[in-house]
Amino acid sequence: MIPAAFDYVRADSAEAAIAALAEHGDEAKLLAGGHSLIPLMRFRLARPEVLVDVGRVDDLKYIRDGGDHLAIGALTRHMDVETSELVQAEAPLLAAATSHVGDPQVRHRGTIGGSVAHGDSASDIPSVLIATGATLVAQGPSGVREIAVDDFFEGFLETALAAEEILTEIRVPKVGGAGWSFQKFNRRAQDWAIVGVSVQVLNGSVGIGLVNMDTKPIRASAAEAALVGGSSAADAAEVAPDSCEPTGDLNASPDFRRHLAKVLTRRALEEAGVS
Repeated sequence: MIPAAFDYVRADSAEAAIAALAEHGDEAKLLAGGHSLIPLMRFRLARPEVLVDVGRVDDLKYIRDGGDHLAIGALTRHMDVETSELVQAEAPLLAAATSHVGDPQVRHRGTIGGSVAHGDSASDIPSVLIATGATLVAQGPSGVREIAVDDFFEGFLETALAAEEILTEIRVPKVGGAGWSFQKFNRRAQDWAIVGVSVQVLNGSVGIGLVNMDTKPIRASAAEAALVGGSSAADAAEVAPDSCEPTGDLNASPDFRRHLAKVLTRRALEEAGVS
């Protein structure tokens, strides 16, 4: 299908993008790589009146050592995250999961910030940020604020970003030497995950993020709590889908997704070094 008509604004800085959002309000949407927004527009599930193109804001394209964390600009392409030696060394779970995002064409155009700000529960990257305890940095007319990942995803394609804010940076804790695993089940290579699991183990602490197990990216809190209580990987995996509300579609029923979550969580925990 063809998207509905819209006006187009090209922003050359984060401040220009924020000003455009302030001017146009809820009728405006940010455009980066376009791999999340454009498909919705083609099916007219999204009909913004104004697109604010931030794809050429080079100041938001970087991967930096922030001391105890990696600072990744929101407009950094997936391929740059996947192939970064710094990410591979200090946040290997993120590098591994990013290699599963779409196909090479998508990874060369799509941005990490666009994927995260879209807030899609079927996306791989949010599960990694949940498992690693990342922090999101937003900028708006009132200044800059940091948002803990557990406070960022609020509902179906909804995040804590205000209408006049943009996501500028993702901060991922440096965890060289951590145990980790990314598990993804799909019917065909490059498909969205029917279910996926991100696990990170560091100094006895385990983070577990789930893919496509609710209307928003979600933490497997029950499984994490079970591990704190001394449960085995197998027993903790059995409660991974607790409190989740997976949807059904042509690929899987809710019950099948719950089953997959248990299987993949067990595999991920064992691969990450939890017995």
